[in-house]
Amino acid sequence: MGELQEPGGPEPAAHREVGRPYHLAGIDWRQVLVEQTRDGTQRTWWLPRAVVRLLDAAEHAEKQWVRAARTRRASAAVTDPPSHPRRTRDAGGRQTTGPGSPTASLRPYHRELEGQLYSVLSRKPGTSRKVAEWACAVCRTAPATVLDHCHEHGYVRAPLCQSCNTQERPDHLYSNDIRVANRYTRLFHTDTDDWLRHWHRCPGCRARTTLPLPHLAAWTAHIACRSLRPTHRAPRGRKPCGVLRVSWTGSQNAPRSCLLTVAVDFCPSGEHRVLAHVPYREAAERFRVWLAETAPAVAAAAGPDRLDGLPAQFRPVIADTSGEDLELF
Repeated sequence: MGELQEPGGPEPAAHREVGRPYHLAGIDWRQVLVEQTRDGTQRTWWLPRAVVRLLDAAEHAEKQWVRAARTRRASAAVTDPPSHPRRTRDAGGRQTTGPGSPTASLRPYHRELEGQLYSVLSRKPGTSRKVAEWACAVCRTAPATVLDHCHEHGYVRAPLCQSCNTQERPDHLYSNDIRVANRYTRLFHTDTDDWLRHWHRCPGCRARTTLPLPHLAAWTAHIACRSLRPTHRAPRGRKPCGVLRVSWTGSQNAPRSCLLTVAVDFCPSGEHRVLAHVPYREAAERFRVWLAETAPAVAAAAGPDRLDGLPAQFRPVIADTSGEDLELF
């Protein structure tokens, strides 16, 4: 502030110390100051609102990078002791550690939290400490850090490591729009059994033999509509057109009004074409057929006959005496 109040203004003050940087995220913020005067007596300088938001985002990103670097160094110091345990790879290509490593002391997850609601369990004291005692329920090699749960039904699935939890997260563009990139190849091709078994740890998804709406939408675009995706000539054969994107209207709670739209963006010929409109019920039925062919063991444990712990009878109808011909369920 003292330099800005000098007669020369911000620009000469910025050039006074050549070796001192005044930029953040590649922007010299002193050069975008807007000078204003109040009644001609006092000079003040203001930053445009867009620049302030950009600087805030850059500062937040810098803090996240520093925190991630510290966490990475701390975890490396813990997981890599001086003895350097022998590391091998299993048949699936995952990295495993020898008996002398800390991950060998982690206990495997055996459905201890199945059927519990995340909203209740997350408020219990000591939950995060209990989660850290398990190994990741998907890769089974890294220590668990988060408690994965179904956002539609609210049930806990299993403790996961940060890497597996990130791979599972849908690539949202908006709340009802997903970009279907190559990351779904691992979820629906390479490690299909592991991920389908993990998603069906939710009693709601298992009983309905389906997936949460974002995952079902990604599966519909990536698997069910694969033959509809156009291709273009490439030096080595033909290349799939653009980038797949799937969006939906409505909700899984109203299946009749829920519609999935599969489209192609960034087409080399400049076209953005809609490949298909798939109703929710049709997408769910296609997934049931595919699940039975791809993962029979997972399909055998799902279905309407696996409603353990759910009410056996419907709730009674209570008459509403405040109006005619109205009933409350």
